[in-house]
Amino acid sequence: MNTIAFAGLGAMGFPMARNLVDKGFAVRGIDVNVEVLARLRAIGGEGTVTPASAVADADVLMLMVVNAGQAEQILFGNGLLPALPDGATVCLMATCPPGAVRHIAQRVTATGRHFVDAPVSGGVAGATAGSLTIMAACAHGTFKAMLPVFEAIGQRIYHVGEHPGQGATVKTVNQLLCGVHIAVVAEAFALAAKVGVDLKVLLEIMSGSAASSWMLKDRGPRMLQSDPEVTSAVDIFVKDLGIVLEAGREVQAATPIAALAHQLFMATSGRGDGRADDSQVIRSYYALNGTNADTPA
Repeated sequence: MNTIAFAGLGAMGFPMARNLVDKGFAVRGIDVNVEVLARLRAIGGEGTVTPASAVADADVLMLMVVNAGQAEQILFGNGLLPALPDGATVCLMATCPPGAVRHIAQRVTATGRHFVDAPVSGGVAGATAGSLTIMAACAHGTFKAMLPVFEAIGQRIYHVGEHPGQGATVKTVNQLLCGVHIAVVAEAFALAAKVGVDLKVLLEIMSGSAASSWMLKDRGPRMLQSDPEVTSAVDIFVKDLGIVLEAGREVQAATPIAALAHQLFMATSGRGDGRADDSQVIRSYYALNGTNADTPA
């Protein structure tokens, strides 16, 4: 699998494609942004004239797009799937609802092509460092064939099952925990702020206690800033926790805590802060409590 067509050269997709180029893969970019295609050419990739030419003799089509709708449009609406060689592999790496992944996989495999459900975790930092966590669901033979590709972009690579949707489910569970952890850190900080506790001191105490978590240590410092640099936007968790709720409905599994966290991110987005860093879900708590970090009651 030496030739890779890569669709979606955004904040995560571009560094993933760059790592593939650096590891010797022939990478052909597919993106509506002509500037990012030029950047890919500058580092040794190919910014092809048309998406169809990118996949014409590709071994793998990797999809690092926003959602399942975009994946379906690229594969079926834009006619890329018929242009992909027989026996090639479609690798969907975006965060999508498990049911949607299963539906896409059925349509792909019905044409004789392989399908890999392989969402990732690690954000822009992980994509840049080539240290992503990859949760792949596919046949064992397909996973083995894809392993060199995965090793070029990730460090923690797992074969989570043989059926499409299983990888998406693992990523869904990951996002459930991440979103809830961020929301509960915000709740704790907002409670302390309400009575005038110094949040810097609180963060130091909690970071070394049994209450600590990865999200506390990563998002906590940014909650103390009024407008931190955006590493993951509020609207990402509006989408991803929505996927959690959808996945729960599909299998009739209750997700009440995720539902509450989703509403908090939704409220933050609804006030116009959807593009703010996701740590700023704390603004919803300040609004509810009638206080803020600078002027606690």
